[in-house]
Amino acid sequence: MDATTAPHRIPPEMLQYGEENHIFELMQAMWLCKHLNTNLLTRQNLIGAELSQLAAEARKYDQKLKKVPDTLLISLIQERLAREDCVKKGWILDGMPETREQVLRLQTLGVAPRHVIVLNAADTVLIERNVGKRVDPVTGEVYHTTFDWPPEPEVQNRLVEPEGISELETAQKLMSYHRNIVRIIPCYPKILKTISADQPCVDVFYQALTYVQTRHRSNAPFTPRVVLCGPVGSGKSLQASLLAQKYGLVNVCCGQLLKEAVADKSKFGELIQSFFEKEVTVPDTIVLKVLTERMDQQDCLLKGWVLHDFPRDLDQATTLSSMGYGPNRVFFLNVPLDSVMERLTLRRTDPVTGERYHLLYKPPPTVEIQARLMQKPKDSEEQVRLKMDLYYRNCAELEEFYDQAIAVNGDQDPYTVFEYLDSGIINPLPKKTP
Repeated sequence: MDATTAPHRIPPEMLQYGEENHIFELMQAMWLCKHLNTNLLTRQNLIGAELSQLAAEARKYDQKLKKVPDTLLISLIQERLAREDCVKKGWILDGMPETREQVLRLQTLGVAPRHVIVLNAADTVLIERNVGKRVDPVTGEVYHTTFDWPPEPEVQNRLVEPEGISELETAQKLMSYHRNIVRIIPCYPKILKTISADQPCVDVFYQALTYVQTRHRSNAPFTPRVVLCGPVGSGKSLQASLLAQKYGLVNVCCGQLLKEAVADKSKFGELIQSFFEKEVTVPDTIVLKVLTERMDQQDCLLKGWVLHDFPRDLDQATTLSSMGYGPNRVFFLNVPLDSVMERLTLRRTDPVTGERYHLLYKPPPTVEIQARLMQKPKDSEEQVRLKMDLYYRNCAELEEFYDQAIAVNGDQDPYTVFEYLDSGIINPLPKKTP
């Protein structure tokens, strides 16, 4: 990744440090953020957000239990990543995720970093660094009794030892970290790099910077240009995210592009905004201009792309191909109507915390929360049926147009679906028998 190409719309990097060493990791993350002009996301600044109801809820848990539930923490991350500065500049996620379960939740939401860094050092080194940590209560500056002691006697006298950094407490945190990191590492194949933290900070920084500025070589035998078709609720967004992560593709979501155009106040943004306000479909001519403008950018040309939410009918597919943006892999995610209805019509949102639930797969934990849950209008049975009817009316023509498309059963575990998609990219297309 070239830092000069900012803003980065796909998250440029994630620093996976865990609980090992708060001084060292935060320093590296801050340096990277300053150099890359991106956003630093830590557990502390997520929970401390003043205008977020989710953050207020998280603070209650943190003050009472010294721990925030995974579902709430992941919702906080998702809320923060949706803000305009993260969309434009990208982000560095420091110290999170801490467990494999958190990783899988983030991946399910489509949060896929380009780079993951693990800083490693011997436990004895980490314990020495942590127990020597001291904080200036006036300025908030962090010092160390061995490595970074302030020269001013006045500052020395007022330094205090933070809670929870004794040798025993640090050792307990390290035991928990080691249990979790061995399960986290396999979740990020091909994009994870381990760097020794037992060396000067500047050396660690330049190794990390060099890594996040590299482009991963794709595992695909060609430059993939993938189109994912399927009804609403078939899991296209998740599969696109997984494909983008594995093959280094650009994840092109048509709906997201339109929202970004509005947020950026681009030349098409005002036009699109008027259609959004009227809650009517944006004309194909405008959609195609926004879409092709994105697909003409260098990263799409060099890395390939995975497109979803477009095309939705034969006219759109024909126009897209005639303009030179034809895919070399097309997948149809087939999901029966009953399964789609079950996935979408049972979704609910807590208006107080913003937490999302599913009455079957992820029911609310208390009766109080269940009583206040709300259903989004787009998830009503009537709206879902309308969208499904529209998809089925256009599906046959799309399948005929993309005659080498691969049909995949989308009504199964998402990672099983991904294995079929992965196989369809790696292996040659089956030859059509006359």
